[in-house]
Amino acid sequence: MELEEHYTNRSGWLRAAVLGANDGILSTTSLAIGIAAASTTREPIVLAALAGLVAGALSMAAGEYVSVSSQSDIETADLKREKMELEKMPEIELKELAKLYQQRGLEENLALQVATQLTAHDALGAHARDELGINEITQAKPMQAALASAGSFITGGMLPMLVSIFAPLHLMVICQYSFSIVFLAISAIVAAKAGGSSISKAVIRICFWGTAAMLMTAAVGYLFGVKTT
Repeated sequence: MELEEHYTNRSGWLRAAVLGANDGILSTTSLAIGIAAASTTREPIVLAALAGLVAGALSMAAGEYVSVSSQSDIETADLKREKMELEKMPEIELKELAKLYQQRGLEENLALQVATQLTAHDALGAHARDELGINEITQAKPMQAALASAGSFITGGMLPMLVSIFAPLHLMVICQYSFSIVFLAISAIVAAKAGGSSISKAVIRICFWGTAAMLMTAAVGYLFGVKTT
């Protein structure tokens, strides 16, 4: 009998990877569209896309690392505090754990038995999982999140970068938008497949908001841009 396949264990790196890939595609494309709307030459468009790609990847990596590190610091502090409480007042902590199991549907005696056995096996682990909501699957991993985000941003951003190099200049805005929608849809499909979620919802969501972002960026380029020669 085969075990069920679950996707929660992918949530940490998948969230960062999806965010990075979509941001890489969308921000680089939007930047290229904004410059293309205000330029008659290819060089500013390629330079803007390259600068956005490099800056975005570094920014995503740093942002993910700092934010997830903050989460990790909070988890570490909570675990340290819980460990001290277990050492100072083990009986109170045992009753607290049993109360949690009662609230989840166990009878009082059974809840106490479960809490006692889990405490004997791994007291801190039981409290971390059932009281604090910290476990190996969801525990913050700053470096993993940073690498996943930066790598996926570069992968996503390289696609509109290539469009800015090879697309006909007079069709640059149209090509950037058309290809980016395709890229975003593919990214959404891959993410939905990896996470076991609805493909149609993922595609519609990213394509709608991607279109809105690119339209606003193009409008800025047309309204405030100065044609360069």
